[in-house]
Amino acid sequence: MRLENAVIIVTGSSVGLGAATARIAASKGARVLINYTKSESEAEETAQACRDLGGDAVLCQGNVAEDTDCRRMAAMALEQWGRIDGLVNNAGSSVFASAADLESLSGDDFLNIYKVNVVGAYQMIRAVVPHLKAQGKGSIVNVSSISAITGGGSSIAYAASKSALNTMTISLARSLAPEIRVNAVCPGPIPTRWWDDGLGEEGAQQLFRSFEAQVPLQEAPSPESVAETIVWMLEAAGHVTGETIMIDSGMHLIGFKP
Repeated sequence: MRLENAVIIVTGSSVGLGAATARIAASKGARVLINYTKSESEAEETAQACRDLGGDAVLCQGNVAEDTDCRRMAAMALEQWGRIDGLVNNAGSSVFASAADLESLSGDDFLNIYKVNVVGAYQMIRAVVPHLKAQGKGSIVNVSSISAITGGGSSIAYAASKSALNTMTISLARSLAPEIRVNAVCPGPIPTRWWDDGLGEEGAQQLFRSFEAQVPLQEAPSPESVAETIVWMLEAAGHVTGETIMIDSGMHLIGFKP
């Protein structure tokens, strides 16, 4: 699938990895729906960057945990451009909770995380599938996490939700073929403000110092490096489906002790 003039929805794309994905797709001529929940000004900055790079962009506020918002995103892309070619399920949620303290997570924490990370991804896929099939082909990339493989990360609930997302990727790759490819990426820690918000600035810096001292490639993946892989899976990986690609600087080879 060529990205020139293709229509791509990227959830959670006002900042961070989602914004980097939108920008790289736009640089290849894609038309991108930028989704945000609260950060309208930052979403507009990302949209303008997409336009400056030669693509087009439109904003859509919405929470993927709400099915009506997912269907509204698909409807807005269709109204704006008349087609949908790809989806990147990047919106995610977590809480920071020690795995050693089982009282640090409630049942509601699990449900809220799953509503975004698993149910939200499913609802977005359901909203776009008829339109991807109408084009004769389409590509979906789910943004998972190396936590799905290692069981580490911000919380047990987050790791479990990403593992569920990986399983759903395989199920849907099978059921949506041959018209639609479904894959996932599993990044390691990416230096974005998400970690600053969860651990504090010094805690996040210590995490990345420790990470880069241990992993084989000795540097953390950047939002842009992960986004490049996502865009490759959208555009160029024409015979790849049902795969989960680890983008973790080799962390899975050795384990990682924060």
